[in-house]
Amino acid sequence: MEEEEISEDDKHGASKRKMVDDEADIEAKYGLADYDDEDENDVLKGIGDLTYYASNAEDPYVTLKDEGDSDDEDFEIKATDNLIVVGKAEKDFCCLEVYVYNEDLGNLYVHHDILLSSFPLVVEWLNYDVGEDKPGSFVAVGTMEPEIEIWDLDVVDSLEPVVVLGTKAKSKKKKKKTDGHTDAVLDLAWNADVRNVLGSASADCTIKLWDLSEGKPVTTIMQHDDKVQCLAWRPSDSSCLLSGSFDKTVNMYDCRNPSKDYKTWTLNGEVENILWDKFNQSYFYATTDNGYVFYMDSRLQKPVFLLSAHDESVTGICQSSSVPGLLITTSTDKTMKVWDIQNNKPSTVLERNLRLNQLFCADVCPEAPFVFAIGGEKEIKVWDIRESATVRKHFASRAPVGVTMEGDDDVKEEMEEAMKGMMIDKEEEEDVQTLLGEGATAGPSTKKKKKKKRKSQKQN
Repeated sequence: MEEEEISEDDKHGASKRKMVDDEADIEAKYGLADYDDEDENDVLKGIGDLTYYASNAEDPYVTLKDEGDSDDEDFEIKATDNLIVVGKAEKDFCCLEVYVYNEDLGNLYVHHDILLSSFPLVVEWLNYDVGEDKPGSFVAVGTMEPEIEIWDLDVVDSLEPVVVLGTKAKSKKKKKKTDGHTDAVLDLAWNADVRNVLGSASADCTIKLWDLSEGKPVTTIMQHDDKVQCLAWRPSDSSCLLSGSFDKTVNMYDCRNPSKDYKTWTLNGEVENILWDKFNQSYFYATTDNGYVFYMDSRLQKPVFLLSAHDESVTGICQSSSVPGLLITTSTDKTMKVWDIQNNKPSTVLERNLRLNQLFCADVCPEAPFVFAIGGEKEIKVWDIRESATVRKHFASRAPVGVTMEGDDDVKEEMEEAMKGMMIDKEEEEDVQTLLGEGATAGPSTKKKKKKKRKSQKQN
């Protein structure tokens, strides 16, 4: 029995040795003995090439390479881009939209936006970091509230302004008081020569000059009898300030003593805009709510010329940055006009309905003398007016060196000129198309046809 038992034990021992040998062969075959000692990068490489290579461009086995993220490219601001800050009010919220415009590519898109707590009335760019006295890119915003918010445009996801001017503070008697305005802020003007000075005009009939380094007003001007609508610093004289008011007057102040040293002009309507002539800074423009443009010599009392520019309020006025005589006006009558005012003899070069409903403001690109931004009731439009053959032909001899005026004749413009007087609003156009059916073209009204027929009969 012992021999059989020994023999049986030998069998079991031989079986165990075989199992151990088999396990050793498996470890040697698959390298399991060194599994825990492998570098983590090698493990990732073993998982798959999708995570090993940073992009398809680095993967030798992928022939279809990445074209790049277009969203990232759009978000990057290039040296050739221009920024446009727009105040916008919707039913549920108010905001600033920061647009990027590239003249070479003709691109216009919203780069980012900033939420506001109140209805925006005016925006003013300034190159001054409040409290730190260094350059930067900031925008001051006047709203329906008696405060001025200053936002940093270089911060994309701003949750609050850098500073708020005119905030209410509590005195020792716990009564609220403020050194700022008591009503809506209607206009702002930053002094580019004295960089820490910001002027503000308000519906409380006052003008305040703010020291941005201190964040408080240092001067209050009270020479107007009604709401102060607009301000403009004279580029050649940092102490000279223009203001226009609902009291139908324009005042010019020496801000070193504004309560005594000022001059007044009385116009024929409420003043909407004022603008110093950048080509002759002894002169300025003033526009009114009844459609007039005044061109004034600051040394004289009477206007150099008076222009009946629009049927309604002239809400925007600006000059070309480097083309003498080129003037743009916009109006609540929904039209934008291009003027030639050279030699003080204004003439209309072009008139357009931009399909933006009422127009509220206009400005020129400092680097592109024929590119203008127009703000309307619906949206903004950036327009290179060289698209018009009429404009190209008229101002070709005055174009700055390096600015091309070449282009084919604008057939669309010629058709629109032929249809002048028969243009209708987009809403009206939709109504007409509904009545006439798809593909139909709206022609002159019956009344106009009758008038033309009667006119022809009289001529006969």
